[in-house]
Amino acid sequence: MDSSYDQGWRCNRGYRAVGESCVKGEVPAHAYLLDSIHGFGWQCDRGFRQTQDRCVAIEVPANAYLVRAGDDWKCERGFQRIDNQCSPIVVPTNAYLDDRGSEWRCERGFRKQGAGCVAVRVPTNAFIGYAGDDWSCEAGFRKQEAACVAVPGS
Repeated sequence: MDSSYDQGWRCNRGYRAVGESCVKGEVPAHAYLLDSIHGFGWQCDRGFRQTQDRCVAIEVPANAYLVRAGDDWKCERGFQRIDNQCSPIVVPTNAYLDDRGSEWRCERGFRKQGAGCVAVRVPTNAFIGYAGDDWSCEAGFRKQEAACVAVPGS
């Protein structure tokens, strides 16, 4: 911080107060000077991360991209971050990638079981439920174990 400001003067951009004088601040490679009325400051360029007093390149693996701020990365759609790599998401039969592309979901009429999708067995007098991964009984019937039985008086 520019402590000289209280004395009626301040250092120009890129300099910092040291006692009664202004000393040019060092900006490391791959960095830029910040606009500040309080003295000297810098920030790393996009694609670089600050490590102590320098900027080091961010290693972006295959099938990844820098995030908006530019100091981290994310995997592309269809890939997941495992350690420092992007590995493909294995989409089983009767499944699809979700909207974000970061995980898979079973198609309607199938439910997730382990690393795959199994068909929902729909008994007589039943239908696939709203969520698509289970069944419900039609009107006048109730669920009893794996079947739909008539409700008395219906």
